[in-house]
Amino acid sequence: MITQGLNAWPVTTDPLTFTLAASESRNVIVAVAVPATAPNGATEVTTVQLLEATTNTGLGSVALTTRAFVPPTATLPPSGRPLVVMESYGIEEGGPIAPGQEFGLRLRMANVGRSAARDIIFTFSGEGFLPLNTGGVRTLSGLAPEERLDVVQRFLASPTLSGSLATITVNVTYNDPAGTAYTTTLTVTIDLKPPVYASGPTRPTATPTAISRPQLVVMGYRSDVDQLQPGSIFTLDLEIENLGSSNARNVVMILGGGTLSGDNSGTPAPGGVSASGSDLSTFAPLGSSNIIYLGDVPLGQALKTSTQLIVNVNANPGAYPFKISFVYDDEKGNRQVNDQVITLLVYSLPQVEVGFYRDPGFFQAGMPAVLPLQVTNLGRKSAVLGNMKVSAENAELSNNVSLVGALEPGGYFTLDVNFTPYQAGPQDITVTITYTDDFNQPRSIIQTLTVDVMEAPVMETPMFPGEGGLPAEPTAPETFWDVLWRFIKGLLGLGSGRPQPTPITPEMPPGEVPVPVPVGPGGKG
Repeated sequence: MITQGLNAWPVTTDPLTFTLAASESRNVIVAVAVPATAPNGATEVTTVQLLEATTNTGLGSVALTTRAFVPPTATLPPSGRPLVVMESYGIEEGGPIAPGQEFGLRLRMANVGRSAARDIIFTFSGEGFLPLNTGGVRTLSGLAPEERLDVVQRFLASPTLSGSLATITVNVTYNDPAGTAYTTTLTVTIDLKPPVYASGPTRPTATPTAISRPQLVVMGYRSDVDQLQPGSIFTLDLEIENLGSSNARNVVMILGGGTLSGDNSGTPAPGGVSASGSDLSTFAPLGSSNIIYLGDVPLGQALKTSTQLIVNVNANPGAYPFKISFVYDDEKGNRQVNDQVITLLVYSLPQVEVGFYRDPGFFQAGMPAVLPLQVTNLGRKSAVLGNMKVSAENAELSNNVSLVGALEPGGYFTLDVNFTPYQAGPQDITVTITYTDDFNQPRSIIQTLTVDVMEAPVMETPMFPGEGGLPAEPTAPETFWDVLWRFIKGLLGLGSGRPQPTPITPEMPPGEVPVPVPVGPGGKG
C-alpha cells in the first residue's frame, strides 16, 4: 500500500503489507497524525493506493478525509487510553452444552476508549473446558476507537462436567500506541445440560451415578457509593445463589481470592482455608478480615451479604477486577472452591470549591453589583474543567459564562459576574461547572452560594415645599391687559408689582384648632 496526503501530515498503516485471498476481507488501521500547528477545522485528504506485490500493479485506491479539531482549552483528560470491553458473548451451536460436546465460544469485543488498542491477546481458561486448535490463546492486531470485532475460541466440554452452570475466565492484555500495557479479566458463564443416562439393560449392570456438585455464583452486586475514589470507604452488597446440583456446607467467602489448605484429593480429610494469596492491593476490608463465614447454602437458595471495604489512596482511575473465592464442603465432605470475579470502577473526580475571593459587600434590589467568584482546586491532582455558568432566579446576570481549563493543586480561577437582583431577601447563586470523567462521561459540579439582598432606599418628598407650609398655587400667565393695568396703577402710586400666588391653607378637620408653635430664645418675632 502507498499512502500520501495533500498537506503531508504523518501517516502510518498497520499492516503495511498483507496477503489477501479471493473474497477475503482484512481490517487495516490508517493513523493520521494531526500536527500541533494545524488550525481548527483544517482538513487533510489521505489517499491509500493498493498495489499488487509482484507486478506493482494498482488494484484501487481510497481517499480518507481527516479534520483537525482544536478545542479552546484542553478540557479532556491528560491522556486518552484504550479500553477494551466485552459487549456480548454466545455459543455458536446455541443452547446448553452437554458433557463431551465440542462448541465455539464467540465474544463480541469493542474498544470504547479514546485511542487504538494494539497487540490484543485473549487467554481462555476454565475447569472442565479443554481449548482446541489454539491452545486457549487468541489474538487481534488492534482495535480502533469505537471498533468492534468477534473472537471465537473452540472448546471441548469435559465428560465429567455436571451441574447447570460453569464458568470460563478470559484474560485480556493489550497496549496503547505508546506501548503502555493494560490488563482486564472477564468471566463467561456457560449453561450445561444435565447428564442423561440410558435405561438399564436386561442383565444387571452397575447404574451410573451423576456427580453432585454445588456451584456458588455471584448473581448481583452493588456499592453504596456511586463513584468510588481513592480513599473511599464503601459497603459492598453481594447476592449469592447456589446453582449447582447439591447443597454447599460450611461456606466461607474469601475477598480477594484464596486457596485450600490441607488435602484436596477428593476424599474427606481435615483441611482449612488459606487467604495468604489474596489480592487486596486496591480494595481492602475494614472492620473484619477478608474471610467471611456464610454457613450452609442449600441447592437453589440465594442469600445476601455485605462487607465494608476501602479503596487504596494510591489507586489510579480505571476498571479493577476483584476476585472472590467460595470454599465449601459438598455432601460427601470433600472441600471445594469456586472463584468469581466482579468489576469495580475507580474514579478520580475533581475536588473544587466555589466561593468569593473578596467580600462582595452589600446588595440592593434593583441596583447593579459584582459577584467576585473564585473556583479553587482542593484536590491533590490537576483538574481539567470545562465551562463555568452562573445563574440565579429573580436577577439579571451578565458575563456569567467562562471556560475554566486546567487547575493545578491549590490553583484557582476567578470570574467577576455582573449581578442585578430584582427583589429583597436571601438570593441563591447557582454555579455549574462541566467536565469529563475518567471514563469519558460528561459530568457537572453544582454548588450554591447565598447572598442577602436589601430593600432599595426610598426617596421621600417634603410635604410642604412651598411658602406657608404647602405647595403654592400655580400662577396664571399675564395678558396684555394685565400688564397695562399694572402700569396705570404704578402711575397712580398704587403699586405696579406682579401679584404673588396665594399659598394653599390646609383644611382642618371639624373640631380641631391649630396650635401655635412657641418661638425659642434668640428667635426673631
